[in-house]
Amino acid sequence: MRDPILLTLLLSSAVWACGGAPREARASDDAGRYDELVAAEHAGDHPTASPAAEASPRAPVADTTVTYGTVDGRPLTGYLATPQGASASAPGLIVIHEWWGLNDNIRSMARQLAGEGYAALAVDLYGGKVADMPDGAMQLVRSVDEDAARANLRAAYHYLEKRGASRIGVIGWCFGGGWSLQTALLFPDSLDAAVIYYGHLVTDPEKLAGLRVPIQGHFGAEDSSIPLDQIHRFGELLDSLGVTEHMYVYQGAGHAFANPSGTRYVKAAADTAWGRTLSFLREHLAGSGSDGSR
Repeated sequence: MRDPILLTLLLSSAVWACGGAPREARASDDAGRYDELVAAEHAGDHPTASPAAEASPRAPVADTTVTYGTVDGRPLTGYLATPQGASASAPGLIVIHEWWGLNDNIRSMARQLAGEGYAALAVDLYGGKVADMPDGAMQLVRSVDEDAARANLRAAYHYLEKRGASRIGVIGWCFGGGWSLQTALLFPDSLDAAVIYYGHLVTDPEKLAGLRVPIQGHFGAEDSSIPLDQIHRFGELLDSLGVTEHMYVYQGAGHAFANPSGTRYVKAAADTAWGRTLSFLREHLAGSGSDGSR
């Protein structure tokens, strides 16, 4: 199962990264140590557009800012990209930003996913704030109210559902990778697919017990914030539940190796992961698209 670029682990696992796992996910962790590891992975980083964000959609898309719900009376404002001319029944995707926030690079990813046939809703878990330095990003991560974030993601799901989406999935990077898993746990038997890019994993069997959502995960072998034994453990638990899962660990890649924002991009691993992502989404959401090559 090894090639010069990556080691593929066919596991059922889920891990959070980029800081700020929910309280229950961190109960058995040394939270301070975890945050230190994440901060070390991003030392000197900044949210410049990576090659992932510089790609163009494969087909014409339409995009707009939308209000997709409210939490505690406050409107939730996100970014919706859809295939140009597509019907409202196009499969929906909840797109969750990295720890930098909902910036132009995440909007680019939403447009690219729309070009593959999806109604891509980029949510905002920071209430309009974005970071341009790692310290600021960590402050934003720590400011997230977990109950409000879950309500936010429920609203996003129901927004796509009310639009008429035939199926609904979720994808997230870094901080958003962890919340991608949490979205699957919010809709354990109704969400149709979840893609996790190096997000913090839940390995409590009781919390995963009802999960039925197909899950794909991408992790860097050099990522010190996500131990491989956690990925193995998560994979074993998903397998025991009969959950469809595909976990991939990429040699020579660290944390944030496929981020739309930042300086940790590893092209070979990121390109392979993106192709696998598009294939997985096509399989489970019945979206249109290509072979995933950039």
